[in-house]
Amino acid sequence: MTTFKKLLLAFTVMGASVAAHAADDNFASLTFGQTSDKVKKSNALNANLNNPNADGVIGKDNTWGVRLGQQNSQGRYYATYDNVSGSHNGIKLRQENLLGSYDLFYPVGGSTKLFGGATAGLTKLTQDSPGFSRDSDIGYAVGGQLGVLQQVSQNTSVELGYRYLRSNASTEMSERGGSKQGSLDLTSSAQTYLSANYAF
Repeated sequence: MTTFKKLLLAFTVMGASVAAHAADDNFASLTFGQTSDKVKKSNALNANLNNPNADGVIGKDNTWGVRLGQQNSQGRYYATYDNVSGSHNGIKLRQENLLGSYDLFYPVGGSTKLFGGATAGLTKLTQDSPGFSRDSDIGYAVGGQLGVLQQVSQNTSVELGYRYLRSNASTEMSERGGSKQGSLDLTSSAQTYLSANYAF
C-alpha cells in the first residue's frame, strides 16, 4: 500500500469515527469541476525539451471528487479527495489532493448561504509522459475556497465554489533508460466546481 493510499485510509477512518460521535449533521458530497495548474519548469527541462508549455498540461481539465464532513448552521468541516489529469506537448501529469477544510456560512436568504474558508492537506503529483520514466511526489497543499450554497430540501443542497491552492509537489522527467531531462514543480492550482451534498 502506497503512502498516499495509507493517508487516504487514515482520513476516511478518522472522518467516519468523528461522524459517528458528533452532534452536528454529517454530510457526504460528490464534486465535479475544472482545474488549471501553474507549473514551474527547471532550466534543464526548458533546454532539453525546447521550452515546453507546462502550464497547459492540466488546464481546465475535468476534476472529480468526494467529501465527508460535518456541518451546523454556522459552518462545516470536511475531508476531500479529488483527482485530475491532463496532457499537453508530450507531458502527462496527474494530480491527486487529500485535503481538510473548514468553511464559515453567511446566510443571504432563507435557503441560500455564502461560504468561505481555509484548506490544508497533501497533493500528489505524478508524471507519466510517453517515453519517460514514471515519477511522483507528495507535497503540501494550502489555500482557501469560497462560493454559494443552495439548500434544495431538508437533506440535500448544491453549491458552486472556487478553490485556490499553493503546493510544493515536484516531479522529475527522465528518459526511459536514459538521463534526467529536468523537473516540474507544481506551484498552484485553481478549481471551479459544482457539488451535490447529502446530509444524514
